[in-house]
Amino acid sequence: MFDIRVRLGAVLEISAAERLMPSDGPVTLWVTGVRLVAHRPPDDEWIWIEGIRLDRSGRRGRQAQILVRANTFSARE
Repeated sequence: MFDIRVRLGAVLEISAAERLMPSDGPVTLWVTGVRLVAHRPPDDEWIWIEGIRLDRSGRRGRQAQILVRANTFSARE
């Protein structure tokens, strides 16, 4: 069962290790949407984080959809 804690409008720093295809390194993203990925085994859960990339100065860049491990944003005890 998913218990994902990602708020729309949040600014997330997503490391390369947390992403499925990390070829361009870490990403800072202003979140505009979150979608669960269906049809995955329970030990391989991913979510799509949608948003706008931000550069180091906070300036907005292009729209992005990034596939991220669900446990990165799961509720922690």
